[in-house]
Amino acid sequence: MNRSYVVQILVPKETGKGEPVSKEWFDKFLQKLTDEFGGATSYIRAPAKGLWRSGDTTERDDIAVVEVMATKLAPEFWRSLRERLERELSQEEIVIRAQEIIAL
Repeated sequence: MNRSYVVQILVPKETGKGEPVSKEWFDKFLQKLTDEFGGATSYIRAPAKGLWRSGDTTERDDIAVVEVMATKLAPEFWRSLRERLERELSQEEIVIRAQEIIAL
């Protein structure tokens, strides 16, 4: 059996400053991931809705999900990417999660 991982990056559709993240930005981001991993999939046109509690208020976000397949995890790469995205998009936190998959 071959083991690999699906890595999902939850990217907000707006920056922390309330500016929309452009289609061009998503295209460049997807191309960078494709160059690094040989392919990437984005779910930009059907954004997910996120809700979370922050003190006494409920925060809302529209997010896009970007996925890549990786044959191994490289935590330092993903940590660095997360930190870069948080700075670039003016976000307190970007979620990147991975799940092991087994191809049968």
